[in-house]
Amino acid sequence: MFEESDLLPISALQHLEYCERQCALIHIERLWDDNRFTAEGTILHERADSEERENRKNVRIARGLRIRSMRLGIWGQADVVEFHRTTDTENTINLSDVQGKWKPYPIEYKRGKPKTNKCDEIQLCAQALSIEEMLGVAIHEGALYYCTPKRRTIIEFDTNLRTETEMTISRLHELIQSRQTPKAIYGDKCKLCSLKDICLPQISNYGTVKDYIEQELGTSEEYSDETTP
Repeated sequence: MFEESDLLPISALQHLEYCERQCALIHIERLWDDNRFTAEGTILHERADSEERENRKNVRIARGLRIRSMRLGIWGQADVVEFHRTTDTENTINLSDVQGKWKPYPIEYKRGKPKTNKCDEIQLCAQALSIEEMLGVAIHEGALYYCTPKRRTIIEFDTNLRTETEMTISRLHELIQSRQTPKAIYGDKCKLCSLKDICLPQISNYGTVKDYIEQELGTSEEYSDETTP
């Protein structure tokens, strides 16, 4: 079990899956900058994180629900958790303001469209694992709502995804505990990163400022020796 002071944000898991250096810049060096994509994401989450409650006949909707797992050492805020009325007796909870049995169903809002990697699924699964621990129930599935297609993608929390999620959480703790920012690995994803002007991935690949200047100016040690008196 982790101590309260050791809990890490669930949102950092997506940063880690996208780029370890980006994750370290944000969560070790405390650096941040916005671009169009992060601004759009903030706007998308404004209502989801409003902590409003909405009641329907067989669904109760909680927004901005604060969650944590002391076993895994993570905390966060779920965009939306729906509680579905059910006749099942297993993996259900009672709600204080209404009769019946209810199953929690986490939903995470994302801008754009489904990604080719599993960073969104891992973030949602980490939320489910936290809610399971807090409520003492098993959650078998949730959903990712993508802004571009404007529909839900159902995510099953199977054994493989749970294992991958817990391994990613362990990697996150190891990175933060190391207090070291990895070197940049320049690629296409760097062009979309809001931290590219802070990270300077193209420069970081040279190792030193001297290496970068020599490469950009086309200088060499041989040339320097010939022109040095």
